[in-house]
Amino acid sequence: MTDRDYNQCVDNYSDGLYRFILHNMRDEEEAKDVVQDTFEKMWVKHKDVDAKKAKSYLFTTGYHTMLDRIKKKKRSTPMETANYNMHSHTEQYSDASEVIRNAVNKLPEVQRSVIMLRDYEGYSYAEIADITNLTIAQVKIYIYRARVFLKEYLVSVNTVI
Repeated sequence: MTDRDYNQCVDNYSDGLYRFILHNMRDEEEAKDVVQDTFEKMWVKHKDVDAKKAKSYLFTTGYHTMLDRIKKKKRSTPMETANYNMHSHTEQYSDASEVIRNAVNKLPEVQRSVIMLRDYEGYSYAEIADITNLTIAQVKIYIYRARVFLKEYLVSVNTVI
């Protein structure tokens, strides 16, 4: 990859990568840090990265960098503060996009990541499997489970009211 290819990757993929990371981490500053770390890692290896596979490299690296940060944060979270009622919902919403965003945020981390890569970013099952280091069967299962949860959550009367 040349310097020009790298700069073009920054222009083409930084926003999509940021949206993907932000949607999973729900912290703007952390998401910006992950994106910056991802592009830094790509710059260090830019001579070894094929320009045609740069998007896949960025999302794979970004995904793993995000997981590392999340794991590091979880180590410091006491068990008493864990949210055991993450699937319960008591707030009232009138904006459909906000309801959908909140529903996606209630998904477990892996399901949220694969559903975002598939439905928001448009990756194929094989590409998602490469990015997340899961098998294609696992990706399909996680996407199915996420969609079932979202369907049940979104048709719930309590969610819409």
